[in-house]
Amino acid sequence: MKIAIAQLNPTIGDLSGNIQKILDIAQKAVAEGARLLLTPELSLCGYPPRDLLLNPSFLQAMDIGLQQLARDLPPELAVLVGTVEENLTAHKTGGKTLFNSIALLESNKVKQVFHKRLLPTYDVFDEHRYFEAGSEANYFTLDDVHIGVTICEDLWNDEEFWGKRSYTTNPIADLAILGVDFIVNLSASPYSVGKQKFREAMLKSSAARFQQLIIYANQVGGNDDLIFDGRSFALNRQGEIVCRACGFEQDLIIVEFDEVQRDLRSGFITPEYESEDEEMWHALVLGLRDYVRKCGFSKVVLGLSGGIDSSLVAAVATAALGKENVLGVLMPSPYSSEHSISDALALAENLDMKTHILQIGELMQSYDKTFAELFAGTEFGLAEENIQSRIRGNLLMAISNKFGHLLLSTGNKSEMAVGYCTLYGDMNGGLAVIADVPKTRVYSICHWLNRNAEVIPQNVLTKAPSAELKPGQVDQDSLPSYDILDDILQRLIHDYQSSEEIIAAGHDPATVDRVINLVARAEFKRRQAPPGLKITDRAFGTGWRMPIASKWAVKQFKIA
Repeated sequence: MKIAIAQLNPTIGDLSGNIQKILDIAQKAVAEGARLLLTPELSLCGYPPRDLLLNPSFLQAMDIGLQQLARDLPPELAVLVGTVEENLTAHKTGGKTLFNSIALLESNKVKQVFHKRLLPTYDVFDEHRYFEAGSEANYFTLDDVHIGVTICEDLWNDEEFWGKRSYTTNPIADLAILGVDFIVNLSASPYSVGKQKFREAMLKSSAARFQQLIIYANQVGGNDDLIFDGRSFALNRQGEIVCRACGFEQDLIIVEFDEVQRDLRSGFITPEYESEDEEMWHALVLGLRDYVRKCGFSKVVLGLSGGIDSSLVAAVATAALGKENVLGVLMPSPYSSEHSISDALALAENLDMKTHILQIGELMQSYDKTFAELFAGTEFGLAEENIQSRIRGNLLMAISNKFGHLLLSTGNKSEMAVGYCTLYGDMNGGLAVIADVPKTRVYSICHWLNRNAEVIPQNVLTKAPSAELKPGQVDQDSLPSYDILDDILQRLIHDYQSSEEIIAAGHDPATVDRVINLVARAEFKRRQAPPGLKITDRAFGTGWRMPIASKWAVKQFKIA
């Protein structure tokens, strides 16, 4: 039996478009001789649909679409499709009114429906908001082959791998007891750096422990701040990978079940990425491309400062959208250095992208004149510095409005963490491309980009980073060096270490205390920031739910 894994890139809510993707890939699967086709979790509507699931007309359209899909599929091909199913007993027994489900379509009919058993409520997941958990082990028989069905989180509860159970049920163990021939898993598992190695290690452990073949089909593509990396794969009974799909792009791979050996035959295994920098680069390119495309844009604009952050965002944008669809705007002030302009123009030449220069000196003078009476007797400070950033933000938004370009924000995670950014200034934008990329990683990715030829100008990589909002300013006037700052932030945000633990790791107590307070004080800024592409396991986005008004880490703050 040949099993086809359709690694699809759905658009949330585009039912007709998603259905057509399934129909097109089904024809290719039939041409490859497949008997069974797997599609990702909620492939009919795209994952995560969030509060669209509260809309009755959306649910009705999904049901109609599923029935139509069943009628239009090749009748000789069995297809597993991710959908939602009404919980008909909810009004009597309580519980949520929907199940996160998989429908088995065959011979132009909906043959069976299976329900997800483990519903995650951590990080970006909030499935208990919408779904009731399934209560039965899911399996079906196709050509005398017994196939177990699981949905995403159903595979993430092997207590021997984790050292504990997060749920009372282990669906893999239940299916192993039933003696199924193999287990399929339909997933929409969001990307974070290093996650694929973790997935493969976890499922290798489960496959070997239960002597079960596991075929894993994952969604690919960007949906809002989430990126799905695909990289679907299959494991034989010994827990060895026998095939792996491409990363960060749609794919169709075929794996064959040997009914005599009762095992999977080896197929094509896409190589792993050589480095985390390469992996993150592909994630950012995909996330930006899909955000722009799925939100109905075609062109983007960004401010080019000659710094490392805007340089990386420009490189990602040209790779994702094509150089002809990216406009870089230089907005020098009297405080801008000559190399800021020359470095930005050198980058644009390397990327072959369009640029435009807008001088802001006269606009700054207009603000000074307007505020002259009110600000009289005060010293030049943060308010005046931020005016420059807000002038630039206004100019970029005007360009966005005039030409319909999506404005890209260029701030990095280190800055977002400690609030080293200006509301309604450099934080303006429809998407924060590198908001989950720490400053040290920004440099690392840029060095990777330059591995074969110069993309990022050498001076951008070597000069001290600066916002250039006053004479001679550098970032380290206000912040610890980025290697120190990023290590503290990693320990605080990702590793949940206390201040005592961070200090014990060798950091200066006063610096640690200051960084912790800066992170807490900046929450009100992050709440107003554009969505940022998630590439780590702890991003300032959907999965970050911190209070703004809190005295846990800081006693008082002022809006800057």
